[in-house]
Amino acid sequence: MEKLFTTMLDLLHTDTIGSWVNGQIELGSGELIELINADDETVMLRYQDADPAIAATIDEAAQRAQQEWWAMPAKTRGRILYQIGTEIRKEAEALGWVESLSTNKPLNNAKAEILIVAEMFEYYAGWADKLHGEVIPVPTTHLNYVKYEAMGTILQMTPWNAAFFTAGWQVAPALAAGNAVILKPSELTPITSLMLGALIERAGAPKGLVNVVAGYGHTIGQTLIAKANIRKVCFVGSPKTGAHIATAAAKRCIPCVLELGGKSANIVFADANLDQAMKGAMAAIFGGSGQSCVSGSRLLVQESIFEKFVASVAKAAQQIRVGHPQHADSDIGPVNNRKQYDHICNMLAIGEQEGAKVVAGTTPIPERDGFYINPTVLAGNNQMTVAQEEIFGPVVVAIPFKDEADAIALANDSQFGLAGAVWTNDVARAHRVADQVKAGTFWINSYKTIHVSSPFGGYRNSGYGRSSGLEVLREYCEVKSVWVETSAQPAFSFNYGTVEG
Repeated sequence: MEKLFTTMLDLLHTDTIGSWVNGQIELGSGELIELINADDETVMLRYQDADPAIAATIDEAAQRAQQEWWAMPAKTRGRILYQIGTEIRKEAEALGWVESLSTNKPLNNAKAEILIVAEMFEYYAGWADKLHGEVIPVPTTHLNYVKYEAMGTILQMTPWNAAFFTAGWQVAPALAAGNAVILKPSELTPITSLMLGALIERAGAPKGLVNVVAGYGHTIGQTLIAKANIRKVCFVGSPKTGAHIATAAAKRCIPCVLELGGKSANIVFADANLDQAMKGAMAAIFGGSGQSCVSGSRLLVQESIFEKFVASVAKAAQQIRVGHPQHADSDIGPVNNRKQYDHICNMLAIGEQEGAKVVAGTTPIPERDGFYINPTVLAGNNQMTVAQEEIFGPVVVAIPFKDEADAIALANDSQFGLAGAVWTNDVARAHRVADQVKAGTFWINSYKTIHVSSPFGGYRNSGYGRSSGLEVLREYCEVKSVWVETSAQPAFSFNYGTVEG
């Protein structure tokens, strides 16, 4: 762990995990939290849960910094946001290494995500001075204009599967809209989020503009929702936890943006380019060991090609190299943590009990320590638990369908609605299916491509609100309508509605 400690000293000026508050590390005083190496189950680091009393300090720092940030010219804020991207690029190697160690993504994948986060800040830097208001042509003698103003402090709670990526995805637009941020990463993956907080200040942002809290959601996270002067909560995680957070926030009339996972349908018609569809199906589910909210975890395949296509996916799955995330020859690494590993194993057992056929994959991997799961292909039906509940691992359930109507019905037979895809050479069918599948993101002859410039979010139990594109800037703004009477002899009424001057 010497390299990790050295990297932490370089970027955080300490080798001990605490919360990044007002420009410095504040050590916790609560329960001891262990960061476990998923490769061999050894303890990498220990740190203490944040003291709930720190919420008041964070609150004060965030409010002061947000007022300073909002008072800056918009073009100045934009320059600082762009510089944050530059600072991230400077430290990409170190950040990628730590992210790989924390999340167990293959090193090359982790490094690529670091550069995508740099692009996120650069993209929103360009929006900072373009959040224009609007003039409404009202049918009265008034000038009516609309202003978009910063909300204040945003609480953002991010997951362990893509710690740095999700932090950038949330923080960059919130800052572009003029807000301060309290970032509460998963207690399992706090290190790169803490480093992001330090780099944001290195780039010239006010101290306290982004505070990063290291600790549990049920302790410090809950305290922040209940007591901090926050104006919005953004949460990425499970539906159960999201519902709990939304309920707690609603008690204080605090709105939320929730991204709550999915059980996305990846639909393959017989007329598709089947080689491309097979490769797309592999990327859809097995990248990142299946620990992705948009994973194509339900593979819907037309009956006439079902057996042949599923066999090709299973054969390719067996060629995926599962190994240490920082070894160059590893395609995927282990599952992030023991709790998730046990959940996946339990879901696989339930699948077999309900009659799912194991076409490829054995779990656990014989003679191997750590939380390793082989890429697994199951064949079953859409009523099975493994087809209805999120597994969040390298497990795909293949389900046959008869025709277009059946495929759409199966795709929509889910509590979730985050993403989906269709593979077909029939252009009209592709657009019909895209129109009718209830999902926030949908791909045609592709899978898993997202970009910061495009809105992202879910339908149904996958959550509400959007986390990228122009839409998220509106999520992070208060909207003010201003009416200016321009008539020399205005008319007044005791009623609402149009008043002619």
